Amino acid sequence: MFLVDDILLSPIRSVLWVFREIQKVAQEELEGEGRTITEQLRMLYMQLETGRITEEEFVAEEKRLLDRLDVIESRLQDGEDADEDGDEP
Repeated sequence: MFLVDDILLSPIRSVLWVFREIQKVAQEELEGEGRTITEQLRMLYMQLETGRITEEEFVAEEKRLLDRLDVIESRLQDGEDADEDGDEP
């Protein structure tokens, strides 16, 4: 009986595995984008300190980068919440 169950459920398990892999890759990509934005913020602060950009340009660009970072962090948090819900029996 268990062999029949395994044979019948294997396509479903395969599809679920593919979806988990896609979710892992998407989450890694978001984390990488978050690190990129953090580096851009660091460079923005350096440009302000060296006088390459004005205070107004700094504020506008900083707001844009921080908004993008907030969106990424909320997506990552949503992904972690979904993982926790999926692990429960």
